[in-house]
Amino acid sequence: MENLRGAHAPISRIKVAGKVKTFVLDTNVLLHDPQSIFKFEENNLAIPVEVLEELDSIKGEQSTERGRNARRVHRILQELLPDARAMHEGVELDNGGTLSIIINPYLTDVSRRSPAMDRLRAILPDLSKKDNRIIAAALFVQERFPPPTILVTKDVNVQLKARAMGLESQDYLNDKVPEDVDEASYREIAVNIYELQRFCSEGSFELDRAVAKPLYLNEYVLLRSDEGKTMPARFYGDGVVRRLKIPDYVKAPGGIPIRARNLEQQFFMDALLDDTVHMLTCFGKAGTGKTLLSTACALYQTYEDSSRYDGVSISRPVIALGKDIGFLPGSLEEKMKPWLQPYHDALEVLIPSKPPKEPQFASKKVSKKKHKKRDDQMYTSMTSIQPNHASQNNGHGNGGLVKPYERLLKSGLVEIEALAFIRGRSIARRFFILDEAQQLTPHEVKTVITRISEGSKIVLIGDPAQIDNPYVDSRSNGLVYCFNRMKGQAIAAHVKLTKGERSRLAELAADLL
Repeated sequence: MENLRGAHAPISRIKVAGKVKTFVLDTNVLLHDPQSIFKFEENNLAIPVEVLEELDSIKGEQSTERGRNARRVHRILQELLPDARAMHEGVELDNGGTLSIIINPYLTDVSRRSPAMDRLRAILPDLSKKDNRIIAAALFVQERFPPPTILVTKDVNVQLKARAMGLESQDYLNDKVPEDVDEASYREIAVNIYELQRFCSEGSFELDRAVAKPLYLNEYVLLRSDEGKTMPARFYGDGVVRRLKIPDYVKAPGGIPIRARNLEQQFFMDALLDDTVHMLTCFGKAGTGKTLLSTACALYQTYEDSSRYDGVSISRPVIALGKDIGFLPGSLEEKMKPWLQPYHDALEVLIPSKPPKEPQFASKKVSKKKHKKRDDQMYTSMTSIQPNHASQNNGHGNGGLVKPYERLLKSGLVEIEALAFIRGRSIARRFFILDEAQQLTPHEVKTVITRISEGSKIVLIGDPAQIDNPYVDSRSNGLVYCFNRMKGQAIAAHVKLTKGERSRLAELAADLL
């Protein structure tokens, strides 16, 4: 093998073996997972020098995850490549692989020619673009060294351009979940009518070992008899399934009763109300009730059982749908209002300014007088009119009316904030709801979950089919990754919602459009 040194190609430590491959990393892979350097086993790892340039331009982003990851990669490379010799020759990693920095001599000396570089200049002539230069570095490695060369990038367009050049390219697969993960929302288990009757009377039932083997801890199932009778249940391990523990309804003080409207929502409510489940993931398309049910159960537990949680925290990543409208004027609260409006909408439904005559989410009236009296008192106290100095109606209209849920926000019992400010916090005795979690990377989800202290609960909700982040997909986003890694843990549960309850129009749009 040719030993290229200096500025030409400092990759003399590249190994040649039957099963060894050479992976060339794009910048976005290192930004996605700085530890990816150590996750390619006993293979060769090559980083084009153009990647270092891109990392240098990003490291100055003080308040972003990209900036932090860029600085983290720089520290890792500084430790692995401490001197000029290590930089020029490459180093061996503890996992048995090698790490090299690639400098493509065909870009520094245009007089040098090769078939691969001639083809590159004919197809992708603009070599001022970093993407094209990274592809050129991968082509140089492929042309000069025997092991199969694979460009690893999370940019789909770079993958396509690399394949057009005859270069194998793939996404970063280390944190991708299997393609068939969580296909069905729940399993059905066949039982006879006598077993089902015993389950209904005793509240639990022990399954046959062969039937229970594929189930994971805290998985929700539906018991079905040959006669068509069904009963929802939850798997507690050791072959035992137990009946769900959910009330007839939940409600916030002064609000309307919220009931589970389908089987999957019963599963979701059971997990939301169980204080032994400290982390809950939920997949669901638009209109399935993810945000509304989680917020309702959080408020219910905060007020009905005041010893459980001190308050509710709700957050989401700031990622726009469609074209960004640019910077927003005003204070921090005014800037964040458009992003956090969905939670205000949910609170308005749960605690309306005027009691609805026909509650949208209630299937029957509350008949107990003590509940009615207590709720009327709470509603009266929360809807008292406060002076509003910012009113532009000069006392006319409802400019001075404080909405009931606004009292919860001002008191701090309900906290709604942007996810960007969570780093460094320790969230104790709070019910934390992380919406739109599918927009986050696995590392970002890990950052959030590690903020949760004892006595708190975190609920991650989102739709893996609706992703606006260009660097994650339905198999590599933080929500799906978290479910896949935490599945089967005693303090974790998962629910998938498939039936829309917002409206017939919303359900049709989610299914057909």
